[in-house]
Amino acid sequence: MEALEEKEEAEQTAEDLSSLDTSDSLQNVETNLSVDQVSVPSDVPGFDWSSIDTSHLPDQYKTNTWMEKQLLLIADHFLQQYTHVCPDRKPLFLHPVNECGVEKFVSTTLRPTLLPYPELYNWSGCASFVSNYLTREPLKCPITPPSSLYSPTTILKYQRGNCFDFTVLLCSLLIGAGYDAYCVHGYATLEICTLDQTKEPCPLLRKPEEVKKSSKYRVKIPPEPYSKFELQQKAKKKEEIGGVQKKEEVEEVVTELEEAKRDPLRGLRVHAWVLVLSGKREVPETFFINPFTGNSHSTTDECFLGIESIWNDRNYWVNMQDCRNGCKDLSFDLSDGICWEIMLPQNNKLLEEFPEKDKDDMKEKEETDKSFEMPVSWVDRINISCREFENQYSQGKKEFLYMKAKVEKWAPYMNGNGLVERLTIYADFDCTEVVEVTEWFKNREDMLEMREVNKQTELITDYFSPGHLHLLKAHTYRSLEPETGHTMEFYHKARDDDLQKRVESATEMTEYFVGRDDFLHIRHVEFGKRENGMNVAGTRTDVKLRPIVQIKEYFHRNPEKPADEDVEERIFMITDDSIWLTYHLEAHDTIASKVAFLRAIQRDRKGEEIFLTRDTCIKYQPWSSEKHKNVLYQYKLLEKLRKEQKELKRQVRESEAEVLDILKIRGDEEANVQLSFSIYNTARREQRQE
Repeated sequence: MEALEEKEEAEQTAEDLSSLDTSDSLQNVETNLSVDQVSVPSDVPGFDWSSIDTSHLPDQYKTNTWMEKQLLLIADHFLQQYTHVCPDRKPLFLHPVNECGVEKFVSTTLRPTLLPYPELYNWSGCASFVSNYLTREPLKCPITPPSSLYSPTTILKYQRGNCFDFTVLLCSLLIGAGYDAYCVHGYATLEICTLDQTKEPCPLLRKPEEVKKSSKYRVKIPPEPYSKFELQQKAKKKEEIGGVQKKEEVEEVVTELEEAKRDPLRGLRVHAWVLVLSGKREVPETFFINPFTGNSHSTTDECFLGIESIWNDRNYWVNMQDCRNGCKDLSFDLSDGICWEIMLPQNNKLLEEFPEKDKDDMKEKEETDKSFEMPVSWVDRINISCREFENQYSQGKKEFLYMKAKVEKWAPYMNGNGLVERLTIYADFDCTEVVEVTEWFKNREDMLEMREVNKQTELITDYFSPGHLHLLKAHTYRSLEPETGHTMEFYHKARDDDLQKRVESATEMTEYFVGRDDFLHIRHVEFGKRENGMNVAGTRTDVKLRPIVQIKEYFHRNPEKPADEDVEERIFMITDDSIWLTYHLEAHDTIASKVAFLRAIQRDRKGEEIFLTRDTCIKYQPWSSEKHKNVLYQYKLLEKLRKEQKELKRQVRESEAEVLDILKIRGDEEANVQLSFSIYNTARREQRQE
């Protein structure tokens, strides 16, 4: 095993040296690959940063104060010590030049700012804003940090930058919001550096993890008894499994070699991201933030391969820990001088190892370093206008490719229909066969919030926020034409009839109710064919009513009534002129009572009358009292049911009319989409009036 590891290290070292000694053409090819693999506009590499106008920038951008000059001297002195102690490590990223060509220490480039937007008070909102607002540019050389680091104000103005620009802006917002955040200079995988997410599942498709709440008052289960013999057998099995684990370790080494072959620059690709330590803002656990995506990652994530240094607006730390296993085993206790070497020591201690000939000069500089504090940031206050915050995309739109999925995002009011986000799910890895499309909308007056389109079943489901004219919550359909199959859900608490859902087709309609005083929860209506085979005419108003064949209703148990008087199901057979009743059961009953009125109405010379005979009234009531066997009681019950049948017909016709009205309104809303504007957004309201 040791021989295999030595061979692997030798091969890796040879690959690293060969990659470092390659010509500039290899670096250009690598840069081009990075650009092609990221979903950014094609004109990004053509942007010339050297042509930007810096004449309007303040003086602190173009010169250094005495404090900043002293800081640069301390940084150079710190770098000399670092290179003496760690001669094999790469140079630190300490004081690159800014947009005016002036060297500035990286900590002074941070500008902690709290912006007046509620979304930017949490880390997720800040990360999402930075990843959406800026356009990614690759590093000129993927294995070395950039030679320049521009101010966050300039990056915001041109809305583009590399990973270091993303990180500095995001860290400035997080520190301003109260987080213990740090910029990280390290190494990451090819996918992280090039924003290649085609091998990752879409975050919109991930199911939220269920949080299990533990209570100190829960009953403690005693431990189960165990057998010593079984423990001995398990120990033997572990010894046998030890050989299997060795094989797995060999397989891991082989996979690492394969990854190195796939990416010859693995472990050398420079990347910058944000570290958020636990403690402040009630952060329970330390985590990373990838500024390109705005997603959080665990500190043990295998995508991050090592850390060179970190810094915030007050100090700079160098990682002195071994990163052979990536960031898995790193300690982020910055007060530990063995793991992290600090530049401006808080305990009046610099690096101990230094050449003897410079010890006298060291003593003089230590006296100044003891009282030295980080200068204030040279960057102007970060300002983002309401219009800029609203339009978070440089070109109005951004695309993200994932495994079998694509996400598209637009700025509000960019699309006339209010579309702000679209998720397309594919059946294949080449993203050619569309399975489902989900769209999100904002600021629509019809309160449409989301739309799901299933390309296989051709079903469309619209979801509405509260406030629609007909209190719609969801609408599933294939076409907005009537009698083509519609499922409508409502905000039932706002309706007088407590209707929750209505399912309507050409032959039937089912309504579901919640919380009604009469305990009705389902009404099912069956329709017959129209006379002369007539169908719906060309206009929605010219519709011939469908004949009602049957109305069936279901009721919940009413505890205030005895079971033999509480109807569970009643069926009105309109064409057969009959009524069927089924009653609830008591706890000790086994068979429900039933009553049927068959063709109870007969016509004579005097007109319509109600007759009750043994042939027209059939009942089975084994648990009922003598009152229910009385003919007068049955007569009044039938008379009441006849009145309710007429009322039910009227309600069914009203439901049909409501369906037609909703479909007509939905058609008009889709044909002429209207967007709403805030009363405080004067610019949008004036634009709409014009």
